Amino acid sequence: MNPKDLKHMHFGKDLLGIKELNVDQIQYIIDIASSMKVLIKAPNKKSPHLQGKSIITLFYENSTRTRMSFELAAKYMSGTAANISVSSSSVAKGETLIDTGKTLDMMGTDIIIIRHGCAGAPKLLADNVKASVLNAGDGMHEHPTQALLDAYTIYEKRGGFKDLKVAITGDIKHSRVARSNIYALTKLGAKVFLAAPGTLIPPAIEETGAVIASSVDEAITDADVVMGLRIQKERQKSALFPNIREYAKFYGIGEEKLKLAKSDVLLMHPGPVNRGTELTSAIVDGAKSVINDQVMNGVAIRMALLYIFTRGDRYENID
Repeated sequence: MNPKDLKHMHFGKDLLGIKELNVDQIQYIIDIASSMKVLIKAPNKKSPHLQGKSIITLFYENSTRTRMSFELAAKYMSGTAANISVSSSSVAKGETLIDTGKTLDMMGTDIIIIRHGCAGAPKLLADNVKASVLNAGDGMHEHPTQALLDAYTIYEKRGGFKDLKVAITGDIKHSRVARSNIYALTKLGAKVFLAAPGTLIPPAIEETGAVIASSVDEAITDADVVMGLRIQKERQKSALFPNIREYAKFYGIGEEKLKLAKSDVLLMHPGPVNRGTELTSAIVDGAKSVINDQVMNGVAIRMALLYIFTRGDRYENID
């Protein structure tokens, strides 16, 4: 299917978070991604959709999957993709984010993809450049493209979201992936259950529509989807649980715990997985795991977003 065959949907200039998208927009992105995935699987991975377009990845934090999938997405569609290594750029000399953005703007950049340790940095950049800005993760705020690829993976395997039970376990407090997934999945009709040590549950998270389970077992029981999250030691300012061994014992998921879920459960993880901590190797590599599917779908989703945000009529918001 050619994405041009799909009914067009209007978006704003930027994608800063899932919170700003409605159900129709999310489904539209998934539909475009589905058509893009055909190209990824083709022997000749080349289409003209981004011919003449310039894409810059500006990552202030380390990344492998997200940055590479955006760059491959651009190249598969004949766009010009370049990465700015912040450690060796003018940023290391003290250049501000706004000045960096304006410099890229003047070079004719169409899309800037930014990952930053500070929540709100993509919004600051978007407000000061003409280029479209796509948020690839900001602080402990959001990671919208990860939530979109997760939603696409679930949709591909289940055909919908209504009344699906999704268990998200792990470091909820520091996870922008968790926040974006909660926003996306609750909007789409799924029931999201969270399980983590009390020190890793953010305050007022129930206001998002998610349910805090009393234990991992409660969250996983009869779940359609189980999503593990990485323990983010780099974001933790203090010891929020005794030690990794203790965490793995009570909150890690292995074959026995996974048996509590439905027999056709989907096991997911945004990666990288700390094997033996969040998930055991047996289930990461097992038949219920769709973690590798998530990686491929990540490229398809990012292809869809680059396609959408380089169209000339993207500035009109949907009602």
